[in-house]
Amino acid sequence: MIISYLVLIIYTIALLFIFMYSLAQLNLLFNYLKEQKKEDNAVKFDLTKRSETPLVTIQLPIFNEMYVIERLLNNIVKLKYPNNKLEIQVLDDSTDETVTYTAKKITEFQKLGIDIKHIRREKRNGFKAGALKEGLQTAKGEFIVIFDADFLPKPDWLLKTIPYFKDDKIGVVQTRWSHINKNYSLLTKVQAFALDVHFTLEQVGRNSKGHFINFNGTAGVWRKKCIIDAGNWSGDTLTEDLDLSYRAQLKKWQFKYLEHVETPAELPVVISAARTQQFRWNKGGAENFRKMFSKIIKNKSLSFKTKTHGILHLLNSSMFLSIFVVAVLSIPMLYIKNEYAHLKPYFYVMSFFVISSILFFICYWYMYKNIYGKGAFRFIKYIAMFFTFFTIAMGFSLHNTIAVLEGHFGKKSGFVRTPKFNINSIADNWKGNVYIKKKLSINVFFEGLLSLYFMFGMYSAFIVGNSGGDFGLFPFHLMLSLGFGYVFVKSIVSRQV
Repeated sequence: MIISYLVLIIYTIALLFIFMYSLAQLNLLFNYLKEQKKEDNAVKFDLTKRSETPLVTIQLPIFNEMYVIERLLNNIVKLKYPNNKLEIQVLDDSTDETVTYTAKKITEFQKLGIDIKHIRREKRNGFKAGALKEGLQTAKGEFIVIFDADFLPKPDWLLKTIPYFKDDKIGVVQTRWSHINKNYSLLTKVQAFALDVHFTLEQVGRNSKGHFINFNGTAGVWRKKCIIDAGNWSGDTLTEDLDLSYRAQLKKWQFKYLEHVETPAELPVVISAARTQQFRWNKGGAENFRKMFSKIIKNKSLSFKTKTHGILHLLNSSMFLSIFVVAVLSIPMLYIKNEYAHLKPYFYVMSFFVISSILFFICYWYMYKNIYGKGAFRFIKYIAMFFTFFTIAMGFSLHNTIAVLEGHFGKKSGFVRTPKFNINSIADNWKGNVYIKKKLSINVFFEGLLSLYFMFGMYSAFIVGNSGGDFGLFPFHLMLSLGFGYVFVKSIVSRQV
């Protein structure tokens, strides 16, 4: 009985956290809807006037980008901005043959009069953060634009972002990511869905009320003075962008999020690449929670609401931990429910927490219809996408839970880049990519076992109790079995980590 009560307590705590997070999402939805009704009256530079056109440095941090480096450089040099006011830094930490090609390409552009520099380091100290920091030492620009290797800004991108820095309190301008290969596979569709939630509901919802938001590592602009004032780039977490964002906002710098400015990018098309990216983001989020929690709590100038949203933002990745706990304990809970009649009232109360799923469903629908349109057909597609997203997200929960726990307990690991593919359409093929690892993680086999475990949960629905079974958790266990099964099979078939 003691073990049963312990399971009940842990299960309840995890459900409460999920419920709190769903309430925060609902609040962000209200903020988002209110913001849609407002006009943007921000003061802006008039870039037609030479006196109001500031010096800009574009930083391109790259590492072994064989498949996308040409596409990246050809795209960046097409950005519209006065040549005498623009500098491009290619921060190249590559260790393969792309170094020679990149150098040759940069020389060709230099002969055309483009101010572009090839910056190399002897040691990759600090990984991406270290490269950005070193480039900053010689950057001529008052404003620093950052693009990862798989991003393809449109020619007028600088003309739409730089003007907002006329307000000298603005430290960062961040744009919304869009996806050039969203329809490549089920995996890319699910990733796009998750990112769309972040780049609409969450970023707008937080920014509109002055809550903490984050620079997303790319497709944004920093005021150089803001970077220096906030303590410069640091590689002590795996999400250096989140780290510097919070330090800057704690220094009272304001962020400007531009939902209407899209920056197309490539989504990982192979599950190993998605796993690498997810691990880094989720572990980095937990690391930043450890680093920033006390600073947020102790800051007397922040409102209670801003502190709450900030903490939940930093605990975003810990949602996977809560989901994993609820999932694993749901089968013991099924047996406890049908074994101990005196606990029935508890389970009636717990059924209230199904409202968390309803809140997520409502919040994400507003995001979806704003991007893809509304109507009965779109709503049906949304329902299918919502349940597909949650199914596969739950399949990643073991992998991401390990990342979160490593972050919370301070286990250090190196920065592992997400391999790029140059995938633009369904016809493009990723096979043969030299950057993909072939070794399988032991975690993949545990994901396969979990798929079987939740099949047992579905079987249990038929045999528990004395009144013909209990099917309340059957849909949940079906989604979990399919989610873990998908991740397991895709990982095995692709022979990746």
